[in-house]
Amino acid sequence: MKRFDNTLTVALLGIILGVLLTLVVIKALPEKKFDGDYNRWRKLNLILQEVQKNYVDTIDMKNMTDAAVVAALAKLDPHSVYLPPVELTESETELAGNFEGIGITFNVPNDTAIVLNPLPGGPSEKAGLLQGDRIVKVDDRVVAGVKMPQDSMIRLMKGPKGTKVKITVNRDGSIIPFDIVRDKIPVHCVDASFMINDTTGYIKLSKFTRTTYSEFTSAASALVEQGMKRLIFDLRDNTGGYFDQSWLLANEFLQKGDGVVYMEGLHRPRQDYDADGRGSLKDIEISVLIDEGTASSSEIFSGAIQDNDRGVIVGRRSFGKGLVQEPINFTDGSGIRLTVARFFTPSGRCIQKPYDADYAYDIYERYAHGEMTSADSMKVDTTAVFYTVKGRRVYGGGGIIPDIFVPIDTTLATRFYIECNRKTVQMRFAQAMFDKYRNSLSGIDDFETLERFLDDIDLGTQFLDYAARVDGIRPAEGEWEKTEPYMMPQLKALVGRFSKLDEEAFYRFYLPIDDTVQAALNNPSTIG
Repeated sequence: MKRFDNTLTVALLGIILGVLLTLVVIKALPEKKFDGDYNRWRKLNLILQEVQKNYVDTIDMKNMTDAAVVAALAKLDPHSVYLPPVELTESETELAGNFEGIGITFNVPNDTAIVLNPLPGGPSEKAGLLQGDRIVKVDDRVVAGVKMPQDSMIRLMKGPKGTKVKITVNRDGSIIPFDIVRDKIPVHCVDASFMINDTTGYIKLSKFTRTTYSEFTSAASALVEQGMKRLIFDLRDNTGGYFDQSWLLANEFLQKGDGVVYMEGLHRPRQDYDADGRGSLKDIEISVLIDEGTASSSEIFSGAIQDNDRGVIVGRRSFGKGLVQEPINFTDGSGIRLTVARFFTPSGRCIQKPYDADYAYDIYERYAHGEMTSADSMKVDTTAVFYTVKGRRVYGGGGIIPDIFVPIDTTLATRFYIECNRKTVQMRFAQAMFDKYRNSLSGIDDFETLERFLDDIDLGTQFLDYAARVDGIRPAEGEWEKTEPYMMPQLKALVGRFSKLDEEAFYRFYLPIDDTVQAALNNPSTIG
């Protein structure tokens, strides 16, 4: 945004200076004065027209117009944006619940994309791609060992349904090409869903897409059948999405007439959204996990649960994004997302944080000021006091402030752990373990068997040997004993992803060392 703003400013100053110099040299020309009425947006059009007619070189009017639009919207708020055709398509695809492509999940631990899983029934599985394949080329484009960004690889693999793409992989030293016909690929937003204990279920939701409500209710129903009386609902790092899906989820837990959210703007009169009482989870206790990455629709849900005293919010202050973006699309495939209103929780708190000078760096500021490690350092506007249905005080100022604060634990970050993280040793080790135990790992489909298998292969000893042999990283005396309780679950989680349990394995191994989950388990999920 800033770069566009500066470019436009320089261009306009150059135009003005050029006109002034011309008037000085050619005094005989009549002076022209235009009606620069700001209220009718004429000045912007006039300037662009003068550029087109008079500029010394050929002008790319499309780029010039786009730059002007971007600069103008940047003056409104941080979330009103112009999206060129490609970005608009990507934005809509991300939340649609499906996209058109080849149907694989992969990661890039060492400058080569490695297939984690071909999606069941998808084009890649049908073509014969296997877990562990190294992708070296997409069509004629080399993608391995060239430091290609992951999003660029994704763009190469995506494409319209019915089109072909050639994926060349390295499989155990053999180079194998696959012709894959792209198709519609479902994108799931429920990352994991399982029972933590006999009565407590866990659901991790990554975003609010068009399929969120159906995915969530299906997962919740399965957990209820397994005996769930209490739900830990993980919305950490959930950046939001469709508002209606947030309302539908909140509606599952609230009584008829309970407020969910309301929106209001200068040109949008207040509109309230209340629960209709038809939810199927009104008797299920709930703890909602949030953090600084929880935003938008996730905050709407969390605010509704908190203001109605329906459950407990656990974690750290949420992001504070509570603006209503209305899509306005144009015939060239571009569009704008224009802020038309603000979201407010049922008690009247504005979810949106202020647009101050440090808005773009707010999360860094939270780290710098100690908010991530101390509840006393949390930014709270004590002058903006609101009350829940039971009369509890809650505060405005942007974002949702948790009922139970959980700091980031920095005490286990030993030098050895930091060095391993810096070089992504854990991820590369997990891939090495899959290469070594592919036949056993890929066939495991239950957690107890996976846990026994990972214990039997002495994962800790193998990791220490790998870190020393491949990266020259060795723990100092006493470091491994301090790091092991924290690192071993991570290693098991990363290796476990290569089993048929996929993401469920990751979260089942990781949750025992997750302080926020443990805080939720160790505290009541009801208020007062």
